[in-house]
Amino acid sequence: MEAESKTTEKYYACIDLKSFYASVECVERGLDPFKANLVVADPARGRGAICLAISPALKALGVRNRCRLFEIPSWIKYIIAKPRMKKYMEYSSAIYRHYLDYLSADDIHVYSVDECFLYLSPYLQLYRKTPREVTKLLMDAIYERFGICATGGVGTNMFLAKVALDVQAKHKPDNIAYLDEELFKQTMWQHTPITDIWNIGRGIAKRLAQHGIYDLQGVTMADERWLYKEFGVNARYLIDHAWGRESCTMQQLKSYQPKTHSISNSQILFEDYAYEDALIVLVEMVEFLALKLVEKQMQCSSISMHISYSKDCYAPTGGSRRLPQPTDSFQVLEDFFVELYKEKTLRNQPIRKLAVCADNLVWLGSAEQSLFDSYAVDEEKDRDVQQALLDIKDKYGKNSILRGISYREKATGRLRNKLIGGHNGE
Repeated sequence: MEAESKTTEKYYACIDLKSFYASVECVERGLDPFKANLVVADPARGRGAICLAISPALKALGVRNRCRLFEIPSWIKYIIAKPRMKKYMEYSSAIYRHYLDYLSADDIHVYSVDECFLYLSPYLQLYRKTPREVTKLLMDAIYERFGICATGGVGTNMFLAKVALDVQAKHKPDNIAYLDEELFKQTMWQHTPITDIWNIGRGIAKRLAQHGIYDLQGVTMADERWLYKEFGVNARYLIDHAWGRESCTMQQLKSYQPKTHSISNSQILFEDYAYEDALIVLVEMVEFLALKLVEKQMQCSSISMHISYSKDCYAPTGGSRRLPQPTDSFQVLEDFFVELYKEKTLRNQPIRKLAVCADNLVWLGSAEQSLFDSYAVDEEKDRDVQQALLDIKDKYGKNSILRGISYREKATGRLRNKLIGGHNGE
């Protein structure tokens, strides 16, 4: 039996837009997501294309989310909708603005394009409703305005709200589940697989399993000294979550300021790339970092790189490097990244994923400059060139002006400039 709201208790909700991309495509076509068989995928990528979302109707037929097109049984007839990331972001923004009709922005944390955390306690007396009823009010308002169904988790902290959403809400008639610490112990302590629990991935689960721990109750019974030895400071979060505790509040989340800043860029390649071809893509990605640094008027003090190979045939490689002094120069960053790439990348293995990062950012002009380690480039002139490129791209489009390397056969920059989140940006 769920507890009634108490004025001294804190209540949170986590609302997820059900099969969001697929639901948007159904709404745009005037279809019912619970009756129409629709998948969001790019048919140009062949039968192996991943379905970014499938309609609830397809889920009811046993088709799993994030499957590939060829995995859908041949007897099922369905519509293929090409991803339109710009359209989904427009819907997401409109739904967020709709939340603002009911809650303050200070009490909303956007977790992803289709998911939000909401602090409900200040609104229970205003609406004269329980936490579950306020959550249902918001979910009904989304459906009435946008035609998109949602699921909701309600809890006495954000972690419990998220677990209620992820694990239990889909099994409730009204798509809303509630958890407090006591209900959490009763219903979730022995739940498996443990990877269903927010922030427990396969790596953590594997390390726990090696010591005979397969559920949260096992974590509560484990020697805390061993947990700290195995997981370091992250053991604190694992232990707290195993007991259903979460100390972070919405106010703390909204006011959080990271101690260090970074800018990163990663991409999964459409096919296996040879060593030299992947280097072309890497240079394009480094230019993205340099442009972002100039745009934000920041410089980086170190860089890092991560390379993954096809079908996990070899463990990922990569590394980091501290720079002699902070920089935002494309020429300087290109030299250091290429040097790091040549040092760390396996030359004869097919490459499938690249990630680059400009780390430990400082504001332009705030860092001390060395008289002895200055780079052999005119950084101010380089910055002016980068700013000119940004101005042109902003006015005429990202592909209006490109470096010559982006016209090489294996370059990906021109195509990715048309994408949002790695998918069609219409």
